[in-house]
Amino acid sequence: MDSYCIKEFAEAVEVIPYTLSKNAGLNLITIVTELRNRHAQGEINAGINVRKGQITTILEENVVQRLLVSTSAMMLATECVRMILKIDDIITVR
Repeated sequence: MDSYCIKEFAEAVEVIPYTLSKNAGLNLITIVTELRNRHAQGEINAGINVRKGQITTILEENVVQRLLVSTSAMMLATECVRMILKIDDIITVR
């Protein structure tokens, strides 16, 4: 059950690069596949450069977002989902 939840969470988070690529008018499949491959190869600083329309090293491009902002957003979103799931459990039990 845990692996299923983790897989679904990973797919949910993957919506972010899909949405960014789509809004920038880039090829969704190509960009997300290349980003996934680069991250799998250990390039943790690879990101989508919408101006160039390609995957680049975001630190070299000076695209830096504070880690605290991203971490807080992910934690709040995750907590929100957990609360929704708990509500579903409470309704089912009653």
